[in-house]
Amino acid sequence: MSRVAKNPVAIPAKVEVVLSANNISVSGPLGKLSQALTGAVNLNREGDSLTFVVANDSQHSRAMSGTLRALVANMVHGVSQGFTRKLNLVGVGYKAQAQGTTLNLELGYSHPVNHKMPDGVTVQTPTPTEIVLTGVDKQVIGQVAAQIRAYRSPEPYKGKGVRYSDEVVIIKETKKK
Repeated sequence: MSRVAKNPVAIPAKVEVVLSANNISVSGPLGKLSQALTGAVNLNREGDSLTFVVANDSQHSRAMSGTLRALVANMVHGVSQGFTRKLNLVGVGYKAQAQGTTLNLELGYSHPVNHKMPDGVTVQTPTPTEIVLTGVDKQVIGQVAAQIRAYRSPEPYKGKGVRYSDEVVIIKETKKK
C-alpha cells in the first residue's frame, strides 16, 4: 500500500462528503467538487476522517490508493480554504489587467493577449505586474497558470517573461568576446 494512502483525510466541520458506488462528492463553503472512483480502492468513512484501502493486491490498486487520497485531500482543502497561484511579469512594458473573466496581457508582442478564465477560476491583478489566480480546484488553477506562463516563459539571459512567484530563474552568462 502507498505510504500516502496510509494517512487518513480529515474532514473539517463545514465540509460535507457524499460517497456513492462510483463517485465521491465534496461540498463546502467555497464550492462543490466531485471525483469518479475506480474499483481499485475502497473508501471508508470513520467519523470525521476518510481512509483509503486497496481493493486487491495489484500494483495498480496500490498506486491508485495514494493518487486517490491526494485528489480527495486536495478537494477537501479546495472547498474549505481554496487554492491560490501567483504569477509575476518581468520585463519592460509587460503588464496585465483583469476585466471580469478575461485577463488582458501585454507581453511585448505586436498584439495584446486575451486569456479567458474557465468556470471556477477568479483572476485579480493587484499591480500591473502581478496576477493572482484563485479557485477551488487545484488542477484547474495549475493548468490555467501554466497556460498563462506559456505565452511568454522566462528566458535564461535576462529573465524576462511570465514566472511563478516562487520560481527561480537561473540567468546564463552572456557570450564573451
